Amino acid sequence: MHKDLLRLARAERSVRLHLACCLAAAVAAGLLVLVQAELLAGVLSGRFAVAALFPLALVVASRGLLGWAQGVLAGRAATALKSALRRLLLGRVEGLGPAYRSGELVTLAGRGLDALDPYLTGYLPSVAVAGVVPLAVVVRLFVADLATAVIVVLTLPLIPIFGALVGWTTRAVTERQWRALSRLGGHFLDVVRGLPTLRAFGRARYQASVIREVAEAHRAATMRTLRVAFLSSLVLELVASLSLALVAVPVGLRLLSGSLDLGTALLVLLLAPEAYLPLRAMGTRFHAAMEGVAAADEAFAVIAPPKGSQEPEEARESRRPARPATAVTSGPPRIRLEDVTVRYPGREEAALDRVSLVIEPGERVAIVGPSGAGKSTLLHLLLGFVAPSEGRVLADGADLAGLDLDEWRRRLAFVPQRPHLFATSVADNIALGSAATPEEIRAAAEAAQVAEFAGALPRGYDTPLGERGANLSAGQRQRVALARAFCRPAAQVLLLDEPTARLDGRSEAAIVAATRRLAEGRTAIIVAHRPAMIDLADRVVRLDGGALVPVVPARGGEAR
Repeated sequence: MHKDLLRLARAERSVRLHLACCLAAAVAAGLLVLVQAELLAGVLSGRFAVAALFPLALVVASRGLLGWAQGVLAGRAATALKSALRRLLLGRVEGLGPAYRSGELVTLAGRGLDALDPYLTGYLPSVAVAGVVPLAVVVRLFVADLATAVIVVLTLPLIPIFGALVGWTTRAVTERQWRALSRLGGHFLDVVRGLPTLRAFGRARYQASVIREVAEAHRAATMRTLRVAFLSSLVLELVASLSLALVAVPVGLRLLSGSLDLGTALLVLLLAPEAYLPLRAMGTRFHAAMEGVAAADEAFAVIAPPKGSQEPEEARESRRPARPATAVTSGPPRIRLEDVTVRYPGREEAALDRVSLVIEPGERVAIVGPSGAGKSTLLHLLLGFVAPSEGRVLADGADLAGLDLDEWRRRLAFVPQRPHLFATSVADNIALGSAATPEEIRAAAEAAQVAEFAGALPRGYDTPLGERGANLSAGQRQRVALARAFCRPAAQVLLLDEPTARLDGRSEAAIVAATRRLAEGRTAIIVAHRPAMIDLADRVVRLDGGALVPVVPARGGEAR
């Protein structure tokens, strides 16, 4: 059974209560089989009067009622447990940073966790029943007929043995199926989000072919999983049928010879299948639950990755004891990178390779280099989204790995290349992450030149924006992101990731002018390709293939 899921179930009171009642109902319904078999065998053999049919009907009705209660309680337990797991998973979103693809997270939190229903509503109850009912049946058979009980005891282990042999293969193919589904869902969402850009560059048809290939890989993985599942059912049914035949044939022969009475024979024939049925059901439901188990494994890997694995620093921070806040210096910090190497999971080459860099307080540094050189990774390192595989990052001599990340991030203002705007008002988007007053929001908007277009909106700063700022241009979205940075007057370090990319000349000029004002009195680290942004810097640092190229002056000469 999944230890992490059971640990979470025990920690959630509502899940624990509903799951315990569900398992109790399942076991009670299974044990009533013994009473039902006794009454039915007695009536058919003439040992009990016909009036015994009334308590038999009550037993059958009780089993039906318990089955209904089990289904309701299992459904409630599954809903509560999935909600708790989603809360934990989505609570990590802010700390995951760009190391995780949002499309895969959406697939995991939605379709993936919904696949836990067969595990919680089917497999767990069947495990409880399989642990109690076969033992009770065997005990009753020992009392009724020793020879039959010995045959059942010898053949009963065959079902879990064969089930385990097939289950190992099923687990592997189901994990491959889940990875294919996760890749399909994640890639499809990313393509939909980037469809305008793909259309603009004529890459939409190519991505359609990629989605077809990924969908075909998922179809093939699903068919392999179904083949193994059908094979498992065949094996379990065959073993159970042969075991029942070994019980039924001797009982029939002994009944014909007169060495076994009718009542005992009927009781044995009614109870023997009930010894194998819970194990068969457990095997069948195990295979149906494997996709959900694979999704749970991935969810818990995101929530609490194994020791030594690569993960965003904030994901580790939440599991460490609280540390005292680092004292904030009166001015911008001195930032130092010492032989820093960053490797992302699943990639052999390093995103940053032994980078050593010193950025003095108040200095403005431009980071240049080709795409994929590691420029954005350097910013994510300073933001705490990724942790160095080797080396360390120091702020005023303190290792970033030992700082309170919340306190450190209060000293930062970050303007990404593609800022995310939410489906709320312009003012709320500007004030995101700060406690700015309406006056401070307007002042920030004017400094970032948002006021130029906000006044023309239907409701001014109270105008709701579409998700991702759908009703604004790229330049306007970038100005809103700069206004957010202006709303953080306590920020001492400014991080900008190509803020003028994809902008026209007029928008670029407005962003450059606003950035110049924003960088005054702060340390500024600017990832840039455009000469206008590079000219704002005191120094240029070039990255190529994750390695650092010696710095050259940004003013008084061309950046090389």
